[in-house]
Amino acid sequence: MASTTKQDYYELLGVPRKASVKDIRAAYRKLARKYHPDLNPGDKSAEEKFKQIQEAYEALSDTKKRQMYDQFGFNVPGPGGAPPPGAGYGSASPEDIHFDFGGFDFGGGSGTGSAGGGASFRDLFSQFFRGANAAQAAGEAEPGTDLEYQIDITFAEAMRGTVKKISFTRLDVCNVCHGTGVELGDEKVCPTCGGSGQVTQVSGKMRFQITCSRCGGTGRLRTMCRNCGGEGRVPRVESLDVRIPPGAQTGSRVRVAGRGNAGLHGGPPGDLYIIMKVGPHPFFDRRGDDLYTVVPITVTEASLGAKVEVPTIDGRAQVRIPPGTNSGKKLRLREKGAPSARHAGKRGDQIVEVQVVVPKPEDERVRNLLKELDKIDHEDPRREIFSRATV
Repeated sequence: MASTTKQDYYELLGVPRKASVKDIRAAYRKLARKYHPDLNPGDKSAEEKFKQIQEAYEALSDTKKRQMYDQFGFNVPGPGGAPPPGAGYGSASPEDIHFDFGGFDFGGGSGTGSAGGGASFRDLFSQFFRGANAAQAAGEAEPGTDLEYQIDITFAEAMRGTVKKISFTRLDVCNVCHGTGVELGDEKVCPTCGGSGQVTQVSGKMRFQITCSRCGGTGRLRTMCRNCGGEGRVPRVESLDVRIPPGAQTGSRVRVAGRGNAGLHGGPPGDLYIIMKVGPHPFFDRRGDDLYTVVPITVTEASLGAKVEVPTIDGRAQVRIPPGTNSGKKLRLREKGAPSARHAGKRGDQIVEVQVVVPKPEDERVRNLLKELDKIDHEDPRREIFSRATV
């Protein structure tokens, strides 16, 4: 059987073999806008390129077709070139279609059809199973994508909550074509299929009705909207007041429903996510919903115990220092930490680490008092370390 060398579908769309359906769809739309016959009147090479990328997209956007193509390429195995049982294209399967192939010419150059020129059996068979799904997929509603926007807020704004005004760019519905991607009111009958959406191709004694590649099976030609380039959406700058609740921290998000990119063909819009970046504070160190602070105390307060005032995000608060407190001891102030962003009305704790400050004996009286204290209550804090350090 004669065959014509065809360019790989992935190469046609300019995507890797492991590309997602989303990437394949994006590549197809970009190329379709570039080579669409309506934007290239009289350019036969552009029209042929448009047909090729449409064929590639229809094969790679369908899971079953893509699986068959990845496994067998253009050479579909089986009797008479038919796919193996259970590996049908589109909504039909080979078991449902019955042909008498006897005496037919499967060559690539003898057949003629209303679409013009000859076609190989491989090409016709592939196009036959496209069915009406291609026309439906072209206008299928698709949800818009989500957007992310990062804002910087201060520690105080994170603790108390705030309202921030932001400006961002999103894809909105085109106000000229209202999201259709075509010029409104400018529609004519497709000259290739005569408005039927189907064209006939012949190979030898076989005759196939396939979807018209010019109009995508709709039977109508429409002029692409020049305002949006056929996308149905245009970039638009919007301003928005965003309320940041108390307790926000770096990495936390606020969702604004419906303010992402507009959907395609009437699909719902995506959402906008505001991502926080909270500035540090010179005194408070946030860890989860708890706030950690270091507070200096005197030797006397550490030895005898005392009540000292410490800063909190609510103002001043008292903490009790037990007698004999050493540096590094951590004391807890209940519900004096950061507001919880997950649980409204709840707060973390404030952890106060005390740091004993040793006085500088610059005054002679202080020096004498310290010497007298050492005589009265002499203690060697290092006496146990040698026994523990024995090797």
